[in-house]
Amino acid sequence: MSTLDNLDLKVLADPAVRRDPYPLFAALRGATPFTALDDQLVVVAGHADCHRLLRDPVLSSARTRARQVSDDTTGLPTSFLFLDPPDHTRLRGLVSKAFTPRVVARLRPRITALTEELVAAGDPAGFEVVAGLSHPLPVRVISELLGVPDSDHALFADWSNRLARGLDAEFRSVEPEVFADALAARHEFAAYFAELIAARRGRDGTDLLSHLIRAEEGGDQLSTPELIVTTTLLLVAGHETTTNLIANAVLALVRNPAQLALLRADPSLIDGAVEESLRYDPAVQFTSRQVLGEPYRIGDVEVPDGATVALLLAAANRDPAVFTDPDAFDIRRPNAAQHLSFAAGAHFCLGAGLARLEAAIAVGALAGRLGGAEVVELEYKENINLRGPRRLVVRFEG
Repeated sequence: MSTLDNLDLKVLADPAVRRDPYPLFAALRGATPFTALDDQLVVVAGHADCHRLLRDPVLSSARTRARQVSDDTTGLPTSFLFLDPPDHTRLRGLVSKAFTPRVVARLRPRITALTEELVAAGDPAGFEVVAGLSHPLPVRVISELLGVPDSDHALFADWSNRLARGLDAEFRSVEPEVFADALAARHEFAAYFAELIAARRGRDGTDLLSHLIRAEEGGDQLSTPELIVTTTLLLVAGHETTTNLIANAVLALVRNPAQLALLRADPSLIDGAVEESLRYDPAVQFTSRQVLGEPYRIGDVEVPDGATVALLLAAANRDPAVFTDPDAFDIRRPNAAQHLSFAAGAHFCLGAGLARLEAAIAVGALAGRLGGAEVVELEYKENINLRGPRRLVVRFEG
């Protein structure tokens, strides 16, 4: 155990580090667990510790007051992403029925059709993967699932991007104007969905929003504020992370031509390619838990009441104690699915099945065209937690 009093994860926003943060993660993993910020932050980067802590109900998923937008004037409740049982259990139970394997499987034909349309429009001389595939596909899928009109997709993309920038506050200081912009986007989301929910109530719609309005378990239903927060969460999480997953996977394949050749020769390897992409370069790099009540011990570190435990999932995914040659991208890696990119335990990602399906269809379809591919342009987003290219241009033979 060590102490790094000056730790500031905002170094990950440095463009030089952003291109490849994994040497830094390896160094942090070698020091884990360690304390920072006057013992109010404990950083954990080993796979075994992260896996155990994600499953420990003693740790809280609630955000500390200091890490919430202090001037949130929406009056909306907290998303179930940041709640503990029994509130988390209740809300997740009402939503989870919309993401069963059977429901997700029914989306395959539509996802395939959308993917074929987007890939066919790509220019081999310079295909912008983010704008041309990894962003529009999940936006259209989750928007259609919720029953949102096509004309509003651009609005959602803008609101979602602004909200996502505020998520870095879990791990570093964020400028006041970023919080203000995120709050404005939250207000715009709330107003939009309040109107949409009112229009859908009492109707026999088949979209996900209508399903959530009618969802009931033990006589309990989602209130309107809970519906607003939940639909906002589904929309943001349903496309931000999947956008990054698809783009990160394409980038890894293009940078590893031998692995791309394997996939092109045997398309049945696509599921392994998606799992390895999730492990190798995850869309969500960190998560956190709070110690509330009695002090908590991690190894020889005693974590005081009120402190935050930062779990470096991206570092855990390259732990050599679990993954042989962890810095290599290997789509036939037998234990790739042991990654923690979807978290674990009660907060395991609700949309994991949908994200995997979208990525498998999108990456598989594009890989079939990527003969002789090379990266022409790469620019990363500013977010340090939600990792993915802002712009990724590849050239290929077609």
